[in-house]
Amino acid sequence: MRHRNAGFKLGRNTSHRRAALRNLVTSVILTDRIETTITKCKASRPLIEKMITLGKRGTVHARRQAAAYLLTADAVDRLFATVAPRYGDRNGGYLRIVRTGARKGDAAEMAFIELLGAEQELSEKAKKRAEARAKKREEGEG
Repeated sequence: MRHRNAGFKLGRNTSHRRAALRNLVTSVILTDRIETTITKCKASRPLIEKMITLGKRGTVHARRQAAAYLLTADAVDRLFATVAPRYGDRNGGYLRIVRTGARKGDAAEMAFIELLGAEQELSEKAKKRAEARAKKREEGEG
């Protein structure tokens, strides 16, 4: 029985679980959206929200706390410069989890975890990728 056993073990030992969640949090802050399993999405959501709250605080101490958890200095800079200011007037609820169905290899339930308000940046990235692909195709044909 799992009575009163909160939290997600993710089939890993403590250090591996902590490292995996730090990687997920850093990736979401850097790219605005990642696809992973639903359980990892649910496990990383409170950690990402805590980082955004630190970013909204904006103090030197908050920056050092974020730097202690996030893996790269780029992630810390992006958190404080672009991600946190988006949510200045919002009290929590910075993320969306969108289920995408089962993974082909092991039928694990997959989902996107994405930051709210990042749709414009994500569509711009997709447009640039499509233009680059089209340009590459033209060079290949010509």
